[in-house]
Amino acid sequence: MPRVILFNKPMGVLSQFTDARSPTERPTLSGFGLPAGVYAAGRLDRDSEGLLVLTDDGKLQSRITSPRARTEKTYLVQLEGAPKEADLEPLRRGLTLKDGPTLPAQARLIDPPDLWERDPPVRFRKSVPDSWAEITITEGRNRQVRRMCAHLGFPCLRLVRWRVGVWNLDGLAPGSWLEADGAR
Repeated sequence: MPRVILFNKPMGVLSQFTDARSPTERPTLSGFGLPAGVYAAGRLDRDSEGLLVLTDDGKLQSRITSPRARTEKTYLVQLEGAPKEADLEPLRRGLTLKDGPTLPAQARLIDPPDLWERDPPVRFRKSVPDSWAEITITEGRNRQVRRMCAHLGFPCLRLVRWRVGVWNLDGLAPGSWLEADGAR
């Protein structure tokens, strides 16, 4: 039976166990007491937070990360600006980034979610509104959601991956992890 660990990666933490470049300055997964023998199925940028799935099963890891498998990944995104639903339509159709066209995404505006405080906090500017969207993609290109939102003219202020496939962050505090039972 494959081992599956759900980890709520805090902002500023690398999605790997070691950092040869700067081991004392940049926190890694090794500082959170995760079990030995599991590896991240995909990555979350250092400046992103949320669900990171780790497993000891290479086939499962490949299924989660392979673009052909089209595993859904849902993000809660704080955007700079005040988009309307129509502004998200290019995401739903698919848009073209520098590395080519994206597959259509699910995207909708949402009320601000009840999330933990971020450290450091998101920069707040009185003169610039912000809003929240829920975006689900089935690809996983480098910084894809951030690049898609910037392409629309609404840069990401905060990006939290909430769901990967059947697993989500419900009840999992930043920096904590649990062993999944396969259908979360």
